[in-house]
This record gives sequence, structure tokens and C-alpha cells, in this order.
Amino acid sequence: MKKNGIAVPTPVQQQTIPVVLAGKDVVAQAQTGTGKTLAFLLPMLQRIDVSKPYVQGLIVAPTRELALQITKEVRKLVDNQNGVKVLAVYGGQDVERQMQKLQGGRHLVIATPGRLLDHLRRGTIQLSHVDTLVLDEADQMLHMGFLAEVEEVIRNTPSRRQTLLFSATMPGTVRQLAERFMRKPVDIRIRSERVTLTGIRQILIETSDRAKQATLCQVIDEHRPYQAIIFCRTKRRASTLNEALLAQGYDSDELHGDLSQAKREQVMQRFRDVKMQLLVATDVAARGLDVEGITHVFNYDIPQDAESYIHRIGRTGRAGNNGYAITFAAPRDRVYLELIERGIGQKLEKRGASGGTDLTESTDGSSRTGRTGGSGRTRATDKRRSNEADRGRRGERSRAHGSKPGSSKREHARSEKPQRDQRKQARPGQSGSERRSERQGPGQSGSERRSERQWQGQAGPERRSERQGAKPTSRKRSSGAFSATSPNRKGKAPASAGRRNNKRTR
Repeated sequence: MKKNGIAVPTPVQQQTIPVVLAGKDVVAQAQTGTGKTLAFLLPMLQRIDVSKPYVQGLIVAPTRELALQITKEVRKLVDNQNGVKVLAVYGGQDVERQMQKLQGGRHLVIATPGRLLDHLRRGTIQLSHVDTLVLDEADQMLHMGFLAEVEEVIRNTPSRRQTLLFSATMPGTVRQLAERFMRKPVDIRIRSERVTLTGIRQILIETSDRAKQATLCQVIDEHRPYQAIIFCRTKRRASTLNEALLAQGYDSDELHGDLSQAKREQVMQRFRDVKMQLLVATDVAARGLDVEGITHVFNYDIPQDAESYIHRIGRTGRAGNNGYAITFAAPRDRVYLELIERGIGQKLEKRGASGGTDLTESTDGSSRTGRTGGSGRTRATDKRRSNEADRGRRGERSRAHGSKPGSSKREHARSEKPQRDQRKQARPGQSGSERRSERQGPGQSGSERRSERQWQGQAGPERRSERQGAKPTSRKRSSGAFSATSPNRKGKAPASAGRRNNKRTR
């Protein structure tokens, strides 16, 4: 334990290990980052008999990432214990290769529910000799819809087994599962909220959905985190945000369920090796991700309950280090914000999106600049700021000349108005009728002007007949307006017009 840097057990370890060594079932509620993995690994490894070539311990985890994380911890503990064989069984790997390893005999298996059931149906793994069964992150497994798979796995284990259930939250479904398959379990609750939040400065930035992406980039440039996780609510939003960050020159990558297993492992390894600064992830994909260098957690999409919020921000501020948890909230997120503040028992510190001194000030009042020297701000970011500065200079030049950019249309409209007013006031002694008469033309009455307009509307033959002294063809009203009756295509007048003329002659 001392070789792995563990000197003093955590509260969950102090309360759980003695009960597990006594052979009792345990239901433990503890957050991620409290040391619960060692709370069940240490007594399990102590009870394994390496002379028996079959599975004696089984750990079921909801995601591949968590299964790999637990396997990594186990390998650290069994380096000096020759003979203990460990195998991680999860989807995305070659089934034939896993079958070959299972044939050699394994003492401890860490598995996800889907792939474990696949091996059970193939007959490549036997659970009839399991002494200890661990359900880690039980709430997350049930939330992902693995209740039927978990129940089937439990039925394939002996009834005399010891069952350990660990969960960050304790909803009713988890309680029902414990009551059905466990024997008088010891209930252990670790009030880890205060422990988890110690050393983490929690900041709330109020923004809108449209401005959230630009605000995030601004805060990243101000804080300059060493490493950061950006949490999104859905896989699509995580992928879209990562593409936007890459386009602006940030060193980022994405982690969600749509990626292949090989790609997910590659991304996680790069992040652990500090070859990447920003990781855009969903809650499920980041489950089990334990990296000590994370200095910032950004809640790009606000979590919908206090437990998820605590689980997210628990990725930073580990091993006695300080961290930042920055949450972006739109006006419609007010309900979730109130749930989180009520759940953690405190108000989040509200800050604006600008003002790097206030935002980056540490909890002890000292200034924090980050450890990377601003590696996230690349040439693309500098170019964006340069363009903004150019727009600002153009605006200053426009104001110096007494105008604003794009205001020529407004100025033209304002200049036209005095001209119209001047035309109205040009003849103050005239009445309205006199001004109308002037516009109509001198010496003409209204009837004369109407006759002139009617004459202009006549057809060519009618105007010629009128000039020659002939009587023009008849006119009729149509739809409240005068219209001339024109000849047909053969040059003959309509018969109806002829009859009317004959009647007038008689």
C-alpha cells in the first residue's frame, strides 16, 4: 500500500474493509474519488486462493472505461503477488482472444454486463465458484438499462456468495435490487459531498445557448487550464462542440459512446499522458476516468441533479490539489441550478464571462495563471482576436467622423425629411386646394381634366373620328370605371353596339 502512495485509509475504506473481511454483504453509498475501489479490492485479493484455477471474484461495471480503470488498479496491487490472474471482459475486443484467456483460468474477472452474458451463453466462463460479487456504480448500470442483464448475471452465481453493492446515489431501483439478492446487507453511507467539494472553487456563469460556445472559449483563454474536461449532455452536442474547438485551434478531443472501443482507449490514453488539453465528454463515457492533472471541469450543459453535479466536479481537486468547476447556465436552466444548490447546501459563485483577474483568482486570494502557459490559445485564436480589434478600430474611425458603421441609409432618410418639410412650407399663403390646382395645371377645371384623361384612354380609331367631327363610339361602365368598346378582330363593330346606335337614330 505504501508503495502505491496510500498511507491513511479513507472513511469509506475504514468502514467497509472490516465488514467485507467478516463475510457480510454491504450496500455502500459513496461518490467517485472517495477510495471505494480499494475498499472492495483489498479484501477480495486477500481472500483469493491462487491454487484454485477458477473465477473466485467477479466485478461488474457499467462501462468499458470503468472496467479498465479497475483492472489497472488491480494490476498495481498484484504486481508482487505471483499467481493471481486478472482479466477484463468488455465489448469492443476480440471475443476469441478473450475466450483463449479464460481457458487458462482466471481468479478475478472485471466485466461489463453485455459481454459477460455473451460468454455465459457461449459457455466460455463459469461463475459457479464465485465467492464475492461486486456491483460497482449500480445506479449508473440501472440508469443505462442493464437491470435485466445484472439480474441474469446474479442468477448465474451461487446463492452463498458475498455481494457488495457500491453506488453514488441510492434510488428506489437500487434498493429493490439489494433487497431481492442480498442477505441482510450492512448499510454504509459516506457523507462525501463536503469531502468531494473541498478545494474546488465553484463558479456559475450565466449566458445564453447562442453565446455559450463563445463564452466557453473566452473562459478557457482566461483560465488557461492544465487539463480540463468539458461535460455535454448528449453525444451529438459533445461532437459538435469538439469540432468547433478544433476549428478555433484548441487542443481537444471527444469521448462518447458512438466512438469505437479502440478510439476511446486511444483518446483516454492521450489524455492520461497529457498529450491533450481539453476533453469533451458525456457523463457515461467519462465514468471511471481518473486523471490527477485535471485542474478544471466545465459544465457546458448543466447537470440535472446534485448527484451528477458532484460526480462531474469530483474529477478535479484530487489528491489535495485545488480545482475549478465552472458551470454555464441559460435562463431556462434555473430549475436545475436550484436543485444543485439545494443538494450541495451552498450557492454557486456568480461571475461574468469577462474579467480574467476575478475569474482566475484562487481560493486563497492569490492569482492563478495555469501550468501550460496558454497552450490552448493558438494562431487561430490570435487571428480571431485580431479581427475583433480591427472591427473595433473601424468603429472608432467611424465615430471620429461623426457617423457609425452602416449608417448611410439612416443618414439619407434623415436628410430627405427636411427637404420634404421645406417643399411643404415653400408657399405658406396657399391653401390645400390651391396647391392641388397648381399641381393639376393652370386654367383647367376638374371636368376638363377628366375629359382629357378620357380622351387619352380612347382607342386610335375613336380619337381619329373625334378629331374629324364624328361621334365617338359608345362607352359603358365596367366595374365602376369607363372603358372604350373596341372593334373586333375583323374590323367590324359588335352587333350589340350597332343595335344601340339604331335605336338612338330612330
